[in-house]
Amino acid sequence: MSSAETAAPRRVLLASPRGYCAGVDRAVQTVERALERYGAPVYVRKQIVHNSHVVRTLEARGAIFVDETAEVPEGAVVVFSAHGVAPVVHDEALARGLRTIDATCPLVTKVHAEARRFDREGFDILLIGHEGHEEVIGTTGEAPERVHLVDGPAGAASVEVRDPAKVAWLSQTTLSVDETLETVAALRARFPLLMDPPSDDICYATQNRQVAVKEIAAVSELVLVVGSANSSNSLRLVEVAKDAGARDARLVDDVSHIDEAWLDGVGTIGVTSGASVPESLVHEVLGWLAGHGFADVEEVTSAEEHLTFALPPELRRDLRAGTAATTAS
Repeated sequence: MSSAETAAPRRVLLASPRGYCAGVDRAVQTVERALERYGAPVYVRKQIVHNSHVVRTLEARGAIFVDETAEVPEGAVVVFSAHGVAPVVHDEALARGLRTIDATCPLVTKVHAEARRFDREGFDILLIGHEGHEEVIGTTGEAPERVHLVDGPAGAASVEVRDPAKVAWLSQTTLSVDETLETVAALRARFPLLMDPPSDDICYATQNRQVAVKEIAAVSELVLVVGSANSSNSLRLVEVAKDAGARDARLVDDVSHIDEAWLDGVGTIGVTSGASVPESLVHEVLGWLAGHGFADVEEVTSAEEHLTFALPPELRRDLRAGTAATTAS
């Protein structure tokens, strides 16, 4: 009998909250409702959210994902992803006569507005985030002459600004809360007059999921984070789980990525999922674990979430017009 079979107790601690946040739910619904309203194909610039299963599901319904606006036929409908785009992308879409629907998460839109404000006021903007991430590219595009990317605490040492008395910081919304605080502290040590954003940039869902995974990781030998490899918030959950005391933490896109060898010597498994992950994938993981002796599932709730976001106004307008036309006929 293996050590996995003799480990006791065998239980699963299921983190709550987990999975879809309000911004992701809005973005996915935006593509679904656009397909209903306009018919296929509907084009989507970049992945609508960073989850491979969501993308494949929408592709099966008629969504076409492209990397650049130039790939969208003139006059077609294009949805901008939840991560946001730079103003130049809006200009490109206008020049091509595209019908745009902006599914940018409202919390990312808030960061864009903060960047524009600090730009108007003459501040250098220290943007804490990961180079190449779509959200960072979009935010940088709001004030390209003012934004300096700071990728973690180590990046604080090399950043250069014009006036140390006119410096502000912003952040990508999906970062590790703890690492961001470390980065801000390192920046403030160099720039004591560093201006804070008017409100926290790391989104409520990212923070809540990190708090929840800390709670279960502290008493788990293994934490499974359901999420895709390009999902920043999912990757951060793995890091947070390890820092919080889990002996091992793994990112799995779905149940097929779980290795039975990980269960050796494990009595308690923590399970959570990133903010762009459908709950169905979590249920499949729980089913697999039950089949391997981990049928006892305890949900550990650290916060309640009730926030919702309305669909983009341009889509709401066309949906209302379509309903009115149907009623009139």
